Amino acid sequence: MAQALRKDWDTYFMDIAFMVSTRSRCPRRHVGAVLVQGKKLLGTAYNGAPMGVPDCSEAGCMIVEEYEPAAGDGAGGMVKKQRCIRTIHAEQNLLLFTDRIDREGSTVYVTDQPCWTCANMLANSGIQEIVYHRAYPKDYEKVEALMKQRGLLFRRIEGYQPPADTEVQDGSAR
Repeated sequence: MAQALRKDWDTYFMDIAFMVSTRSRCPRRHVGAVLVQGKKLLGTAYNGAPMGVPDCSEAGCMIVEEYEPAAGDGAGGMVKKQRCIRTIHAEQNLLLFTDRIDREGSTVYVTDQPCWTCANMLANSGIQEIVYHRAYPKDYEKVEALMKQRGLLFRRIEGYQPPADTEVQDGSAR
């Protein structure tokens, strides 16, 4: 009898992050985060409205519009972006529901590269590494620079395939 291939630790924990993301009720993007110390799972979180408050699937998204400089546009052009402010990001929930002592020297696996705000919070949380799957081009350069300044490992899992039925198909931005 042939023995099944065993998943490596990165794939194992990223699979868990994607499964956690299925708890999200956000119609725009499901994001999951997992806190790991060594090979021990210490916490999970996903994006969503605060507890006891109607979420986006019940009350609709709270969309705000912002104008930002166009990426790579030397002409100074602006781009209109929309984002939902009803949702607490998965990384923020992970920090709210785990203890600092557990985060010291740990790794966060997150389905999506953290936005600038979440990256700032993670940089100050005691973790030593962030591993993600989906890129967030809007904030990539400044987040990568922050991680380098803080001496934190920051990497994308190349070639990773999320488990079936765990991704929102419309792909809207956070």
